[in-house]
Amino acid sequence: MSQRIVSFVMSGGVGSRLWPLSRQDNPKQFHDFSGGGSMLAKTLRRLAARPEGETPIFLIASERHAERVHADLAGLDLAGGGPLFEPTGRNTAAAVALASLLTLSEYGDELVLVVPSDHEISTARQFWQSIEAGAEAALAGRLVVFGIKPTQPETGYGYIEVAADRDCVFDVSRFVEKPDLATAQTYLDAGNFYWNTGIFLFRAGAMRDAFAAFEPKIWQATEAAYRAATSDLSGLYMPLELYSAIPSTSIDYAVMERAKGIVMVPADFRWNDLGSWQSLLDVGPSDRQGNVIVGDVVAIDCENSYIRGDGRLLSAIGMKNVAIVPTAGATFVAPVSHSQHVKKIVEQLEKSGRLETRFTPAHGRVIESGAWRRRVRHWLFEETLPLWSTVGADDRHGGFHEALGFDATPLMKPKRMRSQARQVYAFAVAKQRGWDGPADRLIAHGIDFMAGKGRTDRGGWVRTLNVDGSVADPVEDAYDHSCVLLALAHAHMSGHPDALRLGEETFAFLDAHLEDSRMTGFLETSGVEGERRSNPHMHLLEAFLAWHQATGERAYLRRASRIIDLFRSHFFDAESWTLGEYFDDSWKPVAGEKGTWTEPGHHFEWASLLVDFAARSGQTDLNGFARKLYASAVANGLNRATGLSYGAVSRQGLPLDTVSRSWPQAEAVKAAIALDGSGGPDLKPEIEARVGRLFRWHIDPAPLGLWIDRIDERGRSLATDVPASIFYHLVYALTQYLDGTAEQG
Repeated sequence: MSQRIVSFVMSGGVGSRLWPLSRQDNPKQFHDFSGGGSMLAKTLRRLAARPEGETPIFLIASERHAERVHADLAGLDLAGGGPLFEPTGRNTAAAVALASLLTLSEYGDELVLVVPSDHEISTARQFWQSIEAGAEAALAGRLVVFGIKPTQPETGYGYIEVAADRDCVFDVSRFVEKPDLATAQTYLDAGNFYWNTGIFLFRAGAMRDAFAAFEPKIWQATEAAYRAATSDLSGLYMPLELYSAIPSTSIDYAVMERAKGIVMVPADFRWNDLGSWQSLLDVGPSDRQGNVIVGDVVAIDCENSYIRGDGRLLSAIGMKNVAIVPTAGATFVAPVSHSQHVKKIVEQLEKSGRLETRFTPAHGRVIESGAWRRRVRHWLFEETLPLWSTVGADDRHGGFHEALGFDATPLMKPKRMRSQARQVYAFAVAKQRGWDGPADRLIAHGIDFMAGKGRTDRGGWVRTLNVDGSVADPVEDAYDHSCVLLALAHAHMSGHPDALRLGEETFAFLDAHLEDSRMTGFLETSGVEGERRSNPHMHLLEAFLAWHQATGERAYLRRASRIIDLFRSHFFDAESWTLGEYFDDSWKPVAGEKGTWTEPGHHFEWASLLVDFAARSGQTDLNGFARKLYASAVANGLNRATGLSYGAVSRQGLPLDTVSRSWPQAEAVKAAIALDGSGGPDLKPEIEARVGRLFRWHIDPAPLGLWIDRIDERGRSLATDVPASIFYHLVYALTQYLDGTAEQG
């Protein structure tokens, strides 16, 4: 009876050498390059085709790609295996440790086969013949690798140098990294170097012992994550906090380059790792001129070229030895001999925060700038402002109602100071944009209520008032003060006589009672230290910029620059392009899930504010940060079913709050408008698409002048009322859209 082999497919990585087709949200293993389905599906079918012997098949993949994985698994018999989902990538050493741990736990000290998901291999029969040839050595406790006899001096592969041949199993002398061309030629000439396929066969216990000898921390951390994993019908899920603690390194560095007694079996199959456009030209079905043509392509007098259409007709004349790969939003053209250098383009794009490396845009986006202009203007000036300027104002008790029902009647809820301030702000912005309604009266109405009922003895502002104006919560909160300052700046620009004085008094309170004595930002509430948030600081930055706009005084820019310094030093994570929400008193991310919590809506808000500050201060490098925030929010923070921003995702892009609210969609519009003029790509189609989604999901299904604030991940309404606090997001985003498309009007 054949030996059981527990097989594991590693489905990680991005495949950046196949950009622009392979991107972070749609890496190469999910593409069909040579017919017969995705590379991942073909790998799984190859493993399932073992002629004899029990072969449970497991897949180690990113939790971000769970839906794609399940689609490729449909209809496949995994013989008791299934998917194992990583919440964040920790390189191949963690994957191999996880494979060994599961095997020991579920099957005992059996043979483990680990294969990449993105290799082109000739036939399943030849593949399994080679694997079986290494089984005896693996059962004896040796770590077995598989090598391919090189046919040319390839610089894109790692190499294995071998020594003595023992019955077609070679002792490994050393592993060597990807060489330059001259070195690769010496390897080819030497005759005892093989390409490293990255396929491994070993006894689970032997790999455990190797980790114990060389990298015990990786094994221990992986074991802790595996023991705490949760399982359901869709797969095994590792806990983020424990899995992210695993040291990130490759199995080559961790074990294979350090262990003794490793052997190599020459692989008796045709193999290509499909790591470049040259490799696709090598394995694809070619015409008489040596071209590989994919899609709707007309090629005349072309030779030895990889030419790929992408839904639209592509025509080429006289192209020789080139790759032409157009996709939605990006096109790649280069000699195939230079296809190993695609990473240089990706690295350059990454440095400048271009989203084309991380996100694959959908086809059929609206191209015409200003396409939504007429609908936006009518909704704002004919439906929404008239409703909220009448029904939304509380003429009996003062101020503005906190929310309306879907029948446009006021709901008797406590009035938050931030909501009162935001209504003042919205009416001031509407006046500045030419609204002919009673803006001055509404601004005065709001400020009279706020200043008459909501001031504290120290010159600050309370958090919440009851409907009748009595104080419900007297706490002086930094977030509320940012909203008050923003409202007063715009009220001052609109001509309110007391706004400047009230603003100066509020700044005096801010400096005296909310500023951190260590000069590291602001406290959440007066006199209370502990957990800190980036969000109030973002809104203070917004307020400081508004006061600079209102007065022209650089002192407000200096205030803003202190928030920018916090952004640079603590809020922004350069590796994931994300911005944290929750920190401890020393501005370190808090422990647990909250420490990984990021909000796409805040990424959009920060992006537009950074562009604004960059224009005022001359710190133009902030435009790159803004593009990175926008790119990560679009790539990792959107519900693919609706195109709407999730409430929150982890730094690794896993949804933490799947509800889509209306305000992040409005902030996405603002961010796209800001970035459209900052030296990056043309985002006008993106702006139209964002406005379209806002109306499609949040505005058009609601009664006139109202909106659906909360939508679940399937696009169904969860809203029970219409919160007034959202009004300012919508008014400012849509008036900016009208400003930006004025020429089309």
